[in-house]
Amino acid sequence: MEYTLKKSLGQHFLKDENICRQIIDLVLDEKPLQLLEVGPGAGALTKYLLEFKELDFKAIELDKEKIDYLQQTYPAIKGKLIHQDILNADIPFEGQFMLLGNFPYNISTQILFKVLNWKDQVDCVVGMFQKEVAQRIASKEGNKSYGILSVLVQAYYDVEYLFEVHENSFDPPPKVKSGVIRLKTVQQIPAMASEKKFILLVKTAFNQRRKMLRNGVRGLFAADFLKDEIFNKRAEQLTVKQFAELTFKMF
Repeated sequence: MEYTLKKSLGQHFLKDENICRQIIDLVLDEKPLQLLEVGPGAGALTKYLLEFKELDFKAIELDKEKIDYLQQTYPAIKGKLIHQDILNADIPFEGQFMLLGNFPYNISTQILFKVLNWKDQVDCVVGMFQKEVAQRIASKEGNKSYGILSVLVQAYYDVEYLFEVHENSFDPPPKVKSGVIRLKTVQQIPAMASEKKFILLVKTAFNQRRKMLRNGVRGLFAADFLKDEIFNKRAEQLTVKQFAELTFKMF
């Protein structure tokens, strides 16, 4: 059975077997008991995952044509496919599970926010992103690419940028390079007044990232406290822990 590539779904299928095996090795290092693959496409990674009989494996795919293709090509996948949009999906397992994907670039940051919603159960993510996005997620304070995504993800996950993937590893080749990163649950989430306040502070601070922090977040703190020298910094100079600590002083 043949399949077509759908630009509207941002489909770029991995065809480089060396890269596939590298990613599968990363998965096996984590020894997951349950794993969700997002966007299996034509099964580049799926075919390996189906070999591990002790793994409780599911794959979520929006494209009906790919669902049909996978079911015909890999009979072992029967009962493991979820025909749904990951962004609207319910949590697929009870207990801890790992998430894996060559994520469609047009929704990759939204997928990360979905992961954050599921963070109590997702203990590890191995994902392929557009290189700039992967670098942004892994970026540390003081770096130009450090931003909302970096802070919100790193509050809950240790992020490791693992390797770059060339355009020619895909069919069709995207116009950009890709990067593979690994997220693992942090040992200790930084203390914060509430997650809601933390998200509000981070988003507000970075909305005016070129200004001194004091100017960007003045509506969230008492005027006296805004004299503290930390507010002389710009948002990108604050650590994740500093953002979390500031939430205790917010209105």
